[in-house]
Amino acid sequence: MPRPLTLLLPALIPSWNFFDVIAPSPRVQYGLTATAETEPKAWLEFRPRPERVSLLQMAQRLLWNPERNESLFLTSCAERLVQQPTRHSEDEIYKRIAADLAADPDTAEGPPWLWFRLVFISRDGDGLSQEVLFEALPRRRSDIAIR
Repeated sequence: MPRPLTLLLPALIPSWNFFDVIAPSPRVQYGLTATAETEPKAWLEFRPRPERVSLLQMAQRLLWNPERNESLFLTSCAERLVQQPTRHSEDEIYKRIAADLAADPDTAEGPPWLWFRLVFISRDGDGLSQEVLFEALPRRRSDIAIR
């Protein structure tokens, strides 16, 4: 086999062209309302990242981190919705939000209508600017099939 090192190098050294485009990922925000006609007054970030993670938590997450894997799947769904909206991606995001809300005793019995939107957050001088890229039509929480 000629030059085995040249075959092995691409596996050892990552390619800088791995991603087609490097851009910020859209963040998923949700809101709850009493009716489908009333837009949410407050939008909450879905599964915000923790500000700090201890060394022990990092080590544990290397071996087991199903919630983060699911969050990466949601990021893929969000990116697909921005590029080419599909019902599947929208359904998957709604399912995850509704499941988290139903599992939390504080939000399990909240307002019946669920909304979500996708936003890009970027630096604008000294502050942050937010651009809404996609807003889904509201759905009744009881109509969303939770896993």
